[in-house]
Amino acid sequence: MAERTSGTAVCPGSYDPVTLGHIDIITRASQVFDRVVVGVVNQPVRKQKTVFTAEQRVAFITAEVAPLGNVEVQAFDNLLVEFARENGAKAIVKGLRAISDFEYEFEMNQLNRKMAPDIESMYLMAAPQYSFLSSSGVKELAMFGGDLTGLVPAPVASQLKEALER
Repeated sequence: MAERTSGTAVCPGSYDPVTLGHIDIITRASQVFDRVVVGVVNQPVRKQKTVFTAEQRVAFITAEVAPLGNVEVQAFDNLLVEFARENGAKAIVKGLRAISDFEYEFEMNQLNRKMAPDIESMYLMAAPQYSFLSSSGVKELAMFGGDLTGLVPAPVASQLKEALER
């Protein structure tokens, strides 16, 4: 395991819903940084309306990361670099699954670097068992009654099926 570095990192995302892949990235970031702030985007720009409210998404993640001790979860609705600065973060940590993730993150990294050259962007490769996992894929699977075991936390799975039935 890597030795923790002093400082704070932000792990941003819409987390609609949070997946076990997200939890893996957050957990791994918590082993590197003294403090990790999971930033739940209140209203994602590039996605349609969320299934869960920001408060629900914060609650799901908070329950999953409670054992870690150095992770907190907050909703935000301003620029990511502003949110990072408000939390004293020196790094933004995100997960990468595939080339398509890289292309989007590369573009966002360049914009963030222009606005906040003092905040570093860092990327963790998805663990092999989560390399295919996405929130949109989970929602589609849930919509058609698929088994979500091993993809999302159990409380998320049951509430997602409920929400999509409505």
